[in-house]
Amino acid sequence: MATLRRHLAEPLSLWLGLLLVLVAVGAVGGIQTLLHGLQVTGLNDHVPWGLWITHDLSAIALGAGAFTFSAAVYLFRIKSLEPMARPAVLVGFIGYTCAMLALFLDIGRPDRFWHPLVYWNVHSVLWEVTLCVVLYSAVLVMEVLPLVLENPFFGRWPRLRRAGHQLHRATPILALLGMGLSLLHQSSLGATYGVLSGRAIWFKPSLPILFILSAAAGGVGLTLWLTILTGKILHRRLVPYSVQLTVSRFVGYTVLAYLYIKLWDWAATSYYSHAPGTADALTRLQATTPYSLTFWWWEIVLGLIVPAGILLVQRLRRDDRAMLVGLGLLVFGVRGTQDTTKSLSASNFRS
Repeated sequence: MATLRRHLAEPLSLWLGLLLVLVAVGAVGGIQTLLHGLQVTGLNDHVPWGLWITHDLSAIALGAGAFTFSAAVYLFRIKSLEPMARPAVLVGFIGYTCAMLALFLDIGRPDRFWHPLVYWNVHSVLWEVTLCVVLYSAVLVMEVLPLVLENPFFGRWPRLRRAGHQLHRATPILALLGMGLSLLHQSSLGATYGVLSGRAIWFKPSLPILFILSAAAGGVGLTLWLTILTGKILHRRLVPYSVQLTVSRFVGYTVLAYLYIKLWDWAATSYYSHAPGTADALTRLQATTPYSLTFWWWEIVLGLIVPAGILLVQRLRRDDRAMLVGLGLLVFGVRGTQDTTKSLSASNFRS
């Protein structure tokens, strides 16, 4: 153990130092934004969305592994997946916390963050997303608290320990609430693109389903990727091979389902359709963003086909290095490229 600690001390110190530098840079930028407004970011009424919206959407979607594993373990009683439930909840909590920090700066008036909770606008998709994100974040806090209170540091406060145990007993109820809230706002995020001026491309019934599938694949994939990577760093296996094979198979089939709907979605809106509105929107999209490059090469080929091949071939599923590559391409290709392209195109459509 002492040798392992010495082996990890230097990389861990470097990693923590890098994180502190990034936190300091982010804090300076956040303070400037709060003091001087969103104009310091280059955003305006014509270009209202920036790259941090990509971060927001990706963080929320990649945190979807929390509700997936919680539902599987505590609602469907698949106990073999229990080793993955705790890291999934932690990843979900971090993802939603990052998303809420980004939104806190993005709304322009962070002192009014509580308005959607009091002043309901039931005709707004974004209001429903905001309400679900806030409520689901509260659910994640209650799911993470028992894990925190198990730390020996809190042993001196028995009442806190008992409160943590009581919260843990309520996990099935929290899992049910979390699944409902997460499914609601994941689908609503897809529906948000239907109110843009590029609605000829984005407004379609399949988009909410695509967002749910990509969130399930990306969130579960990210949790598995982090679990394998952490095991490599610690030089020990954190989950059995049987669990890794089951989870990777689930992610692979989810990727295939997403790919099937995505290709038919593209064919219906971009290949078979010659409506003037769709043609005009596609022309503007091609002129203002690298849409074809990111769609075909990053999202379809590298983000879906290659990961599906790795995740569904048993020999590759047993190879941790191949799994790290496949899951990394999935997370970056499906969530990162998709959200970046749509965020940039939404801004360009408005300008």
